[in-house]
Amino acid sequence: MVNIVTNEKTAIIAITKNGITIAKQIRDKLDNSDVYAPNKFSSSDPDIIFFTEPVSQKIGHIFNSYTSLVCIFSLGAVIRLISPFLKDKKSDPAVIVIDDTAKFVISTLSGHLGGANELSMKISGILNSIPVITTAADVNNTIAIDLLGKKFGWTIEDMVNVTKVSAMMVNEEVIGVFQDAGEKDWWNMEQLPKNVKLMSHLDDLLSDEIKGAIIISDKIIANENLLSKSVIYRPKSLFIGIGLHWNTSEETIRDGIAKVLKENSLSIKSIKAITSLDKGKRIKGLDEYCQGNDLPLILFSRDKLDKIKVPNPSEIVGLYEGTSSVSEASSLAGSKGNLIVPKYKFPPDLTVAISRVSMD
Repeated sequence: MVNIVTNEKTAIIAITKNGITIAKQIRDKLDNSDVYAPNKFSSSDPDIIFFTEPVSQKIGHIFNSYTSLVCIFSLGAVIRLISPFLKDKKSDPAVIVIDDTAKFVISTLSGHLGGANELSMKISGILNSIPVITTAADVNNTIAIDLLGKKFGWTIEDMVNVTKVSAMMVNEEVIGVFQDAGEKDWWNMEQLPKNVKLMSHLDDLLSDEIKGAIIISDKIIANENLLSKSVIYRPKSLFIGIGLHWNTSEETIRDGIAKVLKENSLSIKSIKAITSLDKGKRIKGLDEYCQGNDLPLILFSRDKLDKIKVPNPSEIVGLYEGTSSVSEASSLAGSKGNLIVPKYKFPPDLTVAISRVSMD
């Protein structure tokens, strides 16, 4: 069996000798995992973290330090131990419970957003155990509203309607889906649940027939009636091209991008990357903006940008930069899609343009 690679940081807690054996099996196949056990079982194994305090004290530190907990002891005991530390499903780690014979692997907490369901399936494969998953979307083989697009890095605009629309999905009420940006293969479209209808126009979601809605878009939605019944997903579909001077400040860049997004009703949550010209050394204001907003910065050579056809080339820019376009050309180079916002000029030292990744 090959190693399973995961981005999760997992703590595996065992309190019996048999549990330690099970924990080591999991650790050997699961990257980024640590095994914890009481000090009374201390051995020469350097890869086990032995602790002296009671489990009831140790669990709090582990709960707040890892993205996933695998507890090899009784379900009731785990529930009592973690209950003082529970916050909400957006921040709680995944918690999985395994019995002392590894017969069952139980997804206990944060099944969807925390990834407990997915991790339970992985671990049950390692141990040849029976996975126990009880979330309604999974047992009914329907769309999990809070997981849609997770593998693509999509984010939910507002969590307020997630529970309501999830219940509608499970209860097979009619759910409308509208998408105008982002990856299209978020579901096998030929096997959509029978209560899910794809809509060609956003306004179609306002029909009385549609009880709940999923909107996959990088555009700002203003209709209050639509907002009240929808979960809005923000795909990473926008590349923001920036032309600037060496001394352009982070504040100027921030204000310029915000203005362009607002005037074009586009969501900042859908920015995939910032693009610009590689000037040979870093520009402080641009680095600060990208780092402060956790956005990648993609820089292109003069030759690359000068070959891209744009609607608004500039002879002056060509004279000083060696390419007739920076903001428009770099956003197109990054997105490999379509220019949706031609360059905005913010004299004397900033231009901003936006391209969208093609859905094809």
